[in-house]
Formats: sequence, structure tokens, C-alpha cells
Amino acid sequence: MRRLRAAVLPSVFLATSGYFIWHAVHGERGLIARDHRLERLQEARLERDRVMVELEAAERRVAGLRGDRLDRDQLDERARQTLNLVGKDEIVVPYEAERRLF
Repeated sequence: MRRLRAAVLPSVFLATSGYFIWHAVHGERGLIARDHRLERLQEARLERDRVMVELEAAERRVAGLRGDRLDRDQLDERARQTLNLVGKDEIVVPYEAERRLF
């Protein structure tokens, strides 16, 4: 009986420690979940950088169509694309609708 009483307190301590250690690794805010969050954060940063590059390119194209800095080539390209027109000396290469360029 005496041995049993002497073993109860260390057993409770070990069980409690094991519980907290398991949750520190596998829990909702544990080490494994932290790794997953860091991976998702890195993916989101890469996506943000990709979108920022696309945004800058779009802003450059729009800037070429504004006011005193009007880029005639870009204006001509957009007008032809919008109106679905081509010049007399241009060659038209057809492609399927699902393989659109824009």
C-alpha cells in the first residue's frame, strides 16, 4: 500500500506532463500546426508577389493609355483587340476559344 501511495504523485505528474507535451506538438497551436501555418504564409507571400508583378504590368499598360504620355502602339493594339480588327498587311492565326491569349 505504501508503494502505491508513493507512486501516485509521480504517475499523476508524468501523465499531466505527457498530456501537455502531446498538445505542444500535436495540438491546435502545436509545433506541427505552426509548420503548416508557416508553409501557408510562404505560399501566400509568393502569391502576393506574383499578383504585385501582374498589377505593375497592368499599371504600366494603363499608364501608356493616359493623357500626354499616350503610347500610340499600345492604343492601336487595344483598339484592334477590342474591335476585333486587323490591318491589311497582318497575318491572322486562328486558335480554339479555350486557348485564348488574353
